[in-house]
Amino acid sequence: MNRKLLIFGCAVLLSVSAVFPAPQKQATLKDAFANDFMIGAALNRRQIFEQDARGAEIVRTHFNSITPENVLKWALVHPEPTRYDFAAPDRMVQFGEKHGMFIVGHTLVWHRQTPDWVFEDEKKQPLDRDALIKRMRDHIFTVVGRYKGRIKGWDVVNEALNQDGTMRQSPWFKIIGEDYLVKAFQFAREADPAAQLYYNDYDLEIPAKRAAAVELLKKLKAAGVSIDGVGLQGHSLMEWPSVADEDATITAFGNLGLKVHITELDVDVLPRTTKPGADYAVDVKVTPQLNPYVDGLPDAAQTALAKRYAELFEVYRKHRDVIERVTFWGVADGDSWLNNWPIGGRTNHPLLFDRSGKPKPAFTAIINTTLSR
Repeated sequence: MNRKLLIFGCAVLLSVSAVFPAPQKQATLKDAFANDFMIGAALNRRQIFEQDARGAEIVRTHFNSITPENVLKWALVHPEPTRYDFAAPDRMVQFGEKHGMFIVGHTLVWHRQTPDWVFEDEKKQPLDRDALIKRMRDHIFTVVGRYKGRIKGWDVVNEALNQDGTMRQSPWFKIIGEDYLVKAFQFAREADPAAQLYYNDYDLEIPAKRAAAVELLKKLKAAGVSIDGVGLQGHSLMEWPSVADEDATITAFGNLGLKVHITELDVDVLPRTTKPGADYAVDVKVTPQLNPYVDGLPDAAQTALAKRYAELFEVYRKHRDVIERVTFWGVADGDSWLNNWPIGGRTNHPLLFDRSGKPKPAFTAIINTTLSR
């Protein structure tokens, strides 16, 4: 090549690079929020066993906390009276330890995904109080004890309240009474004295439910229960909860001296046929009106979702003195439970990574909230 032409070409390249500098390395979520709170993801079985290699890589890159979606729920980890299945939880803990992550156990005592046998005797009659307490204790000591010192935090009791603030009439409540929560936390603390213990629930932004949860947690503390934090699940809609309600909710629990964890964050972008927080699925025909984004989110919807996530993270960062962790319920859109709830067979887009594992505008939007330090 002519020497003058080579010099000219290099000069052109230098001038272009000055105007359009090479993009910097993409920020990671865990690094962006390192001074605020941990960033977590809920893992499904394929990610735990790294069969979903792309999903596992996203987790390794962007998250410093992990929670299992299902594999530690009673129905999966303890499906029969004398049989436990620890293959998937063991693998998840190994994954988290290998990558230096804060590992959360979800969940010990819940009214769902708990087999009927837990509440029945050999004649399929309801257990009495003492028998069910013993069954709860044995389960908690076995599961928590296996991961003592390794799983650092536990959702001890999940969803004990109805939307109006009354106690959920679960088999735990009906057979044992309201002090089933006291027993569950006592057993978890005995099984691992160093673990963080949480009460976890959804829609605590509803004033009546929030007020009831505050009173419930006060009662637990007055009863001598060792509880470290409250989990706000964070299943949000595009226009609910309001920023004011989110702010008030975090403030209310922070005022109890508890740490706050956002435990199951996602934003449902699809039309709802139920009110916020309705605790039931809906069996209706899926129409184009109820499933408008089969081919992906249009730009306007992407922008709206990004704005929604940004306003939520502005609230979270405002309360970073009490918020210890923000966990997304899933890794990428294709993993989300919202594809099948409350209406089955739809295409939802509630997370930060799309179905191909690429970050969405919402990803950039929440990263940008950290620029206002």
